[in-house]
Amino acid sequence: MIFDAHSDLPTFVYDERKAGKTRVLEGNWHFFNGWVSSRVMAIWTRPDRRKDATVYGFEVLNAFLKDVEESERFELVTTVDGMKKAVEEGRVALWLGLEGGEPIGESIHLLEVFYRLGLRVLTLTWSLRNAIGDGVFERTGGGLTNFGRDVVGKAEELGIVIDLSHINEAGFWDTLDATAFPVIASHSNARRLCDHPRNLTDEQIKAIAERDGVIGAVAIPSFVHRDHATLERYMEHIAYMVDLAGYRHVGLGFDFVYYLPGWSGRSVEGFENESKIPALIEKLRENFSEKEVEAITSKNFERVFERVVG
Repeated sequence: MIFDAHSDLPTFVYDERKAGKTRVLEGNWHFFNGWVSSRVMAIWTRPDRRKDATVYGFEVLNAFLKDVEESERFELVTTVDGMKKAVEEGRVALWLGLEGGEPIGESIHLLEVFYRLGLRVLTLTWSLRNAIGDGVFERTGGGLTNFGRDVVGKAEELGIVIDLSHINEAGFWDTLDATAFPVIASHSNARRLCDHPRNLTDEQIKAIAERDGVIGAVAIPSFVHRDHATLERYMEHIAYMVDLAGYRHVGLGFDFVYYLPGWSGRSVEGFENESKIPALIEKLRENFSEKEVEAITSKNFERVFERVVG
């Protein structure tokens, strides 16, 4: 079974429900395809909604929670025990995440509100600047703000997993200075194999491993290979990071976006969607032992969530 550390499906659910549909997740089982047993469902603030990010964030969350309540095959979970129980009973365990702290604005109190509503994963920034720090596409080179350090501390106190995908290098290192907890990069690859700012340097990969964290290999084509992204090249990122950091520190964060407007067709050749997961499992088994495959596909992220979230 697969623990997918990053999905933008809440955006899809929100759009579909705005169009009058209900039971969106139930009606789109192909997004899970019987393979994805646990998934982080990240609320992403679209660039055109950044000015009212808090309102938008709660609107998306409300739509998502309603959809899960209507479903029979999905469950919002807030603990690892809850995740295991849901999976054992045949449901998909969904974790709530924020992809970028825009919806909390400059309020620690709003972080607590989101936590009470189920938030357990916080990607500190998307690719742009927010009140927490700078994303990878900002040119100022700023790290965590004073508020950002407060957010990291509060997340540690509450039991929210800190996700360092999308943050710039200064903010990455500032975060490691601000917490002793394991951190993740839910959907990032190796910059040595694909020179993209969203990917991680060798030093960053090793630093996450030293904290007993996990990097989720991402299946966005431009993060896999500049010219020709294939399943084989995606596997090269996994193998490279395993060689560099050890199999206990690599997982899966697919970030499939084929269902979002403007992204259709932007897929890794041979790994376009969840239906191709068996091909990935086959590749993993060609390269790793069964114990290592189980760790990469689910157990590594489970370990970090158990330590941080409980």
